[in-house]
Amino acid sequence: MRRRRFLTGTLLCAAISSSARFAWGQQFASKQVRLVVPFPAGGPTDIVARPLAQMLGEALKATIVVDNRGGAGGSVGADAVAKSSPDGATLLMGTVGTHAINPSLYKKLAYDAVRDFTPISLVAAAPVAIVVHPGLPANSVAELVALAKRSPGKLTFGTAGNGTPGHLTAEMFKTAAEVNFQHVPYRGSAPAVTDLVGGQINIMFDPLQSVLSNIQGGKLRPLAVSSVQRSLILPNVPTVAESGYKDFESTAWWAVFAPANLPIDLAARLADEVTRVVRSDAFREKLEPLGVAPVALSRGDFADFQRRELAKWGKAVHDSGATMD
Repeated sequence: MRRRRFLTGTLLCAAISSSARFAWGQQFASKQVRLVVPFPAGGPTDIVARPLAQMLGEALKATIVVDNRGGAGGSVGADAVAKSSPDGATLLMGTVGTHAINPSLYKKLAYDAVRDFTPISLVAAAPVAIVVHPGLPANSVAELVALAKRSPGKLTFGTAGNGTPGHLTAEMFKTAAEVNFQHVPYRGSAPAVTDLVGGQINIMFDPLQSVLSNIQGGKLRPLAVSSVQRSLILPNVPTVAESGYKDFESTAWWAVFAPANLPIDLAARLADEVTRVVRSDAFREKLEPLGVAPVALSRGDFADFQRRELAKWGKAVHDSGATMD
């Protein structure tokens, strides 16, 4: 009798859970959800967002449209989502830039990175790669530092723009290594990579996925990655910490946010679906060959993670002296 009651209760709970998930899914069935990517198509954020949009759309039985809205370091797109209706129909592929760096970087930011959003889930992370033009006589971090010290301020490094993870990682590296490079900010990763391959600049600091194809094609030479551990896709490339700078760590990350005041049940269900996608083999197989690692955190852990990141990158911005109007 007890066993029968237990089985009946278990089946009833499963049925209720399945029914609730079906009912929630029906809210999105045949509807269009907008995933705002606050950077141009083809960049690091877009690369992460597109497979997520496809797989999440399949899970929700909805059409998820990627809406690229670049400008002001991601602030234009982030602000558009912050001002959207909290009904689950508009989501943001937020980044370490939009939700950890920009609050300290911009003197006047149109949104509050915590108050104006509902955190849904962390999605992925990637190290910043230090890459050089093959013609530069530096095959390691040590050789790059030695070269920079022989010619202070002569070497140029490109980034996707002022205050980006690449820029701030470079500033942290300059401090750690006590070297002086000349910063050349670009409007996105693609033009910076083009100039580095062409020899117009010497070095680049950027999330690994934006330079990986050129590394694999022999057009760029990787010296190090900024993560705690080596990248699975480039196992022979050391970390900055292994290269003589203990505890050096810098990671770019991407996460899904919704506008503030999203109903709790809707936020929880949406987080469940995003997490399910992020933990899937299909998603991992899309990202890992690009040097990006899928990462899932519970909503509570994600909120705590963001608070720590705001403090960490706020210090990096302050130390670098970078500022944007």
